[in-house]
Amino acid sequence: MEWLGDEMNIIITNSSGLPIFEQIENSIKKAIFSNDLKEGEMLPSVRSLANELKISFLTVKRAYDELEKAGFIKTIQGKGSFVAPKNLDLIKEEKLKEIQDYMEKIYEITKISNISKDEVEELFKMIFEEEL
Repeated sequence: MEWLGDEMNIIITNSSGLPIFEQIENSIKKAIFSNDLKEGEMLPSVRSLANELKISFLTVKRAYDELEKAGFIKTIQGKGSFVAPKNLDLIKEEKLKEIQDYMEKIYEITKISNISKDEVEELFKMIFEEEL
């Protein structure tokens, strides 16, 4: 299922392993991070997005509720949901948490595979040097 709006591209897949509301949430976060959705911009209504994606409006509502709890959007009763002002600390914290999760997975792989910290650091240095 896919919804292509002016501001965002939401693709829902059964094979992703993530609940649908998280897929919606992640798509909207990505659009906010990439500035495809800008501060103050109105999101589609819960019902219209649910209709476009052919899913329950309760699923979209849950995604919007989670986004609001995390500070990404602001809902005004009777008016709709809007992209909240960007909180750079919030964005940085979210990205640090994501990096931490990946690093924990890397650590587990190193333990299982008998890969040393030095080998991982060397790989990391190589990756960063390619970016320059």
